[in-house]
Amino acid sequence: MLNWLKNFRLRFAVAAVQLQQGTVIPAKAGIQELIRKWTPAFAGVTLAICLLFTAPAFAADPAIAVNLDSFTQPVQFSSTVGLLISVASISLLPFFLISTTSFVRTIIVLGFIRGAMGTQTSPPNPVLISLALFMTVFIMSPTWQQVYSGAIVPYQKNEITQEQAINNGVAPVKNFMLKYTREADLALFMEFSGLKIQKPTMEQIPIWVVIPSFLISELKTAFQIGFLIYVPMVVIDLIVSNILLSLGMFMLSPVLVSMPFKILLFVLADGWNLIVRGILVSYQK
Repeated sequence: MLNWLKNFRLRFAVAAVQLQQGTVIPAKAGIQELIRKWTPAFAGVTLAICLLFTAPAFAADPAIAVNLDSFTQPVQFSSTVGLLISVASISLLPFFLISTTSFVRTIIVLGFIRGAMGTQTSPPNPVLISLALFMTVFIMSPTWQQVYSGAIVPYQKNEITQEQAINNGVAPVKNFMLKYTREADLALFMEFSGLKIQKPTMEQIPIWVVIPSFLISELKTAFQIGFLIYVPMVVIDLIVSNILLSLGMFMLSPVLVSMPFKILLFVLADGWNLIVRGILVSYQK
């Protein structure tokens, strides 16, 4: 800085002498020459002054200071992004409810009951869906309690990260699905997924393999239960048909006559209690 001031004073003295002697360069050329020579110096002085006055402000204001340690911490969503993801995931909630819980087996079995008795709209669809939904909540309550206590509560207390919370929440649901998934169905999707693992553990099986395996296993179990429901109803239809044929009542529909007998048999046997008990027992093994 001192050297720059000495040079400036020297150049100013030379210019004064030239002015007295009448040897000053033309105005336009002189201005251009001064701009060319002194622009880097003025830029450096301006930068030094800015740093001199702004450095205390950066040091005093913690909001402006950059915390390098924050780059080493785990990346987490802000509250706004988390709220946006939560709202968007509401539309996917029915699909997860259907594909990862006992809802599939329950609603199919209840539909088989209505079809076997021949009652087209009784019970109506809202009643069957409501019954299946509340049975699903009853069956899945222990699993959901594990998700809540192992993932949601620690995350709300800032004891675990978001990644750990997701892993802790998926583990109980995956364990439930694997418990009721047949080995043949699981091996089918493991084969086509390209995972060459001999005797894989629960942690080694991805969730996108477990869900379709669980679904086709639930469909097979539901159809097996539906077959057992249809057998006594078909027997009643055969008996009624043979009686009508023996009496010569060809124009009378056997289904119309057998329906009251099937409903009577179902009520006397306390069918709803037996069906619900069977579904609950099937998830207690």
